[in-house]
Amino acid sequence: MNDHASPPERRLDRRIPLGCSASILLRDGTAIAAECIELSVSGMTLHAAYVPGESEVIEVAIASPSERVERPPLVTRLKVVRCHALGDGRYEIGGSIVRVIG
Repeated sequence: MNDHASPPERRLDRRIPLGCSASILLRDGTAIAAECIELSVSGMTLHAAYVPGESEVIEVAIASPSERVERPPLVTRLKVVRCHALGDGRYEIGGSIVRVIG
């Protein structure tokens, strides 16, 4: 038996790996460059040089993953549930989508 088994998956929704550009839009109008690593119906994972507050709700705009089809970005409000340092001043931010704006 393998003692190093992966922990059971706790997410209910299937996550789709994306790796497309995104922006975190702050209330003061500042846009912080980010990368959307995963997206699901209920949440997403971002990499960015931003440290959100615990349970902070941030606005995120995700660019279309395909340059062949021109589409407006997906804009959501994301409630931060985790944030881990990746190194080089970048962080992995995971959260649940509380609202799709556009």
